[in-house]
Amino acid sequence: MNIGSLVTRHARYRPDHLAVAVGDHRLTWKDFNHRVNRLANALFGMGIRKGDKIAVILPNCLELLDIYWAVAKIGAVVVPLSPLLRGQGLTTLLRDSDAVMVITNSAFIDILNPIKPKLPAVAANRYVLTDVRGMTGYHDYQTLINAVSGIEPGGIEVNSHDLYNIMYSSGTTGLPKGIMHTHHIRAMYGMSFAQSFRIMPESVVLHTGSLIFNGAFVTYIPAFFVGATFILHQQFDPVHFIETVEREKVTHVMLVPSQIIAILNAPNFSAEALQSLEMIGSIGAPLHRRHKELLDKHLPCRFYELYGLTEGFVTILDKFDAEKKLDSVGVPPPFFDIKIFTDDGEEAAVGEVGEIAGHGTIQMLGYYKRPDLTEETVVDGWIRSGDLGYVDEDGYLYLVDRKKDLMISGGVNVYPKDIEEVIVQHPAVREVAVFGIPHEKWGETPLAAVILNQADAIPPEELKAWINARVEARYQRINEVVIMDDFPRNAAGKTLKRVMREPYWAEEDVQI
Repeated sequence: MNIGSLVTRHARYRPDHLAVAVGDHRLTWKDFNHRVNRLANALFGMGIRKGDKIAVILPNCLELLDIYWAVAKIGAVVVPLSPLLRGQGLTTLLRDSDAVMVITNSAFIDILNPIKPKLPAVAANRYVLTDVRGMTGYHDYQTLINAVSGIEPGGIEVNSHDLYNIMYSSGTTGLPKGIMHTHHIRAMYGMSFAQSFRIMPESVVLHTGSLIFNGAFVTYIPAFFVGATFILHQQFDPVHFIETVEREKVTHVMLVPSQIIAILNAPNFSAEALQSLEMIGSIGAPLHRRHKELLDKHLPCRFYELYGLTEGFVTILDKFDAEKKLDSVGVPPPFFDIKIFTDDGEEAAVGEVGEIAGHGTIQMLGYYKRPDLTEETVVDGWIRSGDLGYVDEDGYLYLVDRKKDLMISGGVNVYPKDIEEVIVQHPAVREVAVFGIPHEKWGETPLAAVILNQADAIPPEELKAWINARVEARYQRINEVVIMDDFPRNAAGKTLKRVMREPYWAEEDVQI
């Protein structure tokens, strides 16, 4: 089972169907497969063999799609890395992954050049640039693929349990870990999520977030699995997103909450422009109820929500269940399961909050070179999430909060999400992030970081009073409101509460 064979298959059986669209590039399955084969043959000609790790540091681009599928065809391993990485962080991941080749673009040269001496596993002739020719110390991508044929690479046996990629966790709560996915696991992404999201060969799937993060694979792999059309935006822009959906008759999109909010607030937002959508998926963090209701008001029966871990289990709220279970994150797909564990390791009762755990067909092989961390995370076959939740009498999962975001104020557990659901109801509030800061009496107390729809829409003290008059309990009262222009986010668009919280605790010399 080589997932690279998917591209080969579609090139044979639906050669003239539009496969990918990136910027000005629009390629049929036949043409795209030809590009992929040329790159696969070029990589093989440079000495890349089965199991070799290829690090990719690129923004969204056609070459990134080439690489994902060419690497699969020759049995190598792709290691996508964020273009936001710098210095020691980048060096650490390149060394940890055992990368023997780096493919990047000219924007990254000044960052990569100083650390090359620290990367002995990468041979001098295995640095490749996708966009500039004649740069000293780098091969030119286009020259490499122009020098070889587009025939299918042969003589390479890839087993379904061979490693396909190492996905480093996004680091929202700590240092990234290399999560290993095999060809089988990625094939299961295609089968499970195509079924769950009703992605068909006639579908048009648009992805507008970073393709180097695992959440992108939730619709990206299914699109290639069924031979649909996959449109990749080079960066997210809400106006461009709406224009593309209307022009291309896009049917399926997966977005993080901040992107959904931006689209709802875009000047060209209209239900008519987005009528072709059959699925609007939310991933990466909980979408607040207010925004779910807005989506359903303008675009009914399209909303899906996915909760899950790159390590390998998910629940999905189906669009036909959203009306009756809007606050839940759904149920496990076929061949997946979840459990809620109490602090003493017992299975929680219905409605009882505990740690969410699960397993399924996409479960990781483990953390790369870290069997110790793998054993901590996968206990008796169950992946422990570090998230808190409960299931109702129908088996639907409700996400309460992340364990690391939980505040203990005066001995009472305080869940930021509960407070955020109140704050986001204020008409002046666009986005909110609540986290704990030190307090002499209570240990910690809630702070609300807020992005407003208009910069001067409401003074912080007035908003604080509005919030504290509406939260259910005294311990949920906000100690401070901070107005921000934007939140720190990773390249996937996830809000980094850790980054906002750290300065407050550093001042107190307190570790959390």
